[in-house]
Amino acid sequence: MLDDRAKLLLKALVERYIADGQPVGSRTLSKASGLDLSPATIRNVMSDLEELGLIASPHTSAGRIPTARGYRLFVDTMLTVQPAQFGLQSLQPGQPQKVISSAANLLSSLSHFVGVVAAPRMPSVFRHIEFLRLSERRLLVILVSPEGDVQNRMIFTESDYTQSQLVEAANYLNSHYVGMGLEQVRERLQSEVETLRSEIAGLMQAAVAVSSEALTEVQDEVVIAGERNLLAVSDFSNDMSHLRRAFELFEQKAQLMRLLDVAGRAEGVRIYIGGESQVVPYEELSVVSAPYEVDGQVVGTLGVIGPTRMPYDRMIQIVDITARLVSNALSHHK
Repeated sequence: MLDDRAKLLLKALVERYIADGQPVGSRTLSKASGLDLSPATIRNVMSDLEELGLIASPHTSAGRIPTARGYRLFVDTMLTVQPAQFGLQSLQPGQPQKVISSAANLLSSLSHFVGVVAAPRMPSVFRHIEFLRLSERRLLVILVSPEGDVQNRMIFTESDYTQSQLVEAANYLNSHYVGMGLEQVRERLQSEVETLRSEIAGLMQAAVAVSSEALTEVQDEVVIAGERNLLAVSDFSNDMSHLRRAFELFEQKAQLMRLLDVAGRAEGVRIYIGGESQVVPYEELSVVSAPYEVDGQVVGTLGVIGPTRMPYDRMIQIVDITARLVSNALSHHK
């Protein structure tokens, strides 16, 4: 599509714009590209690039800036990633919630943008369950995951239970179902309901339902760090509407989860540039993401969200290294 000269000029324009944040004129481009071309020749090439939708001319300047399509071509065919220029840090093995919180902060501090980490999607399995009677027909279900995370949920029951009945039900679940997936537990309870006393069976079915809900809520969590970093980015501080849209995305956790779900289905580091698809709904934002694993199985996604004018080579390094650190920390926590 482009000859070598046009590619070199586009690469130089994108790199200059990422570095300076100012529309790039033909004279600046001539120096940046290192090509011995007249300003008129460069203007002609820039005009061709503009017709192809790779660059655009802001109304207030004679210079040009990259479009989403221009960034995409640059990222896919012209970007070179050098060895990491920052010191490697580490994430200590620990509770998943602590690991992903530390990872979000690490992404934010290294990138100076926003770090996001989707909580790991682990099998819905419980290690221990207890019931505590709070008042008539009001119980507290205490659920402990294999990782040691504790979830408390209140349930209301049709019947009133004594504490001894609650202990009996908890003992039955803990002795027969520990380590099984909640779907397996639900199916097995359905088949065994005939042999269990009806009041105990009903209690256990209610407990499984609320436990499944509790674990799902934990897994749908997105940890976000460094939103305030965007206040220092001129692309946002100079246009409050851009900043407002960015913060709306962070507040709408469901939309952010969908974005990370899409990224999680891809292998390795992926770059999503705002304006080129519905994956990133805002033109001024880009996302660099990668999946992370536990024992070789992909369980979540993390990434950096920042302006389309970001140093993609550095972001790729940061996201790739952090994904490896998270995978290692979670795989070594047993």
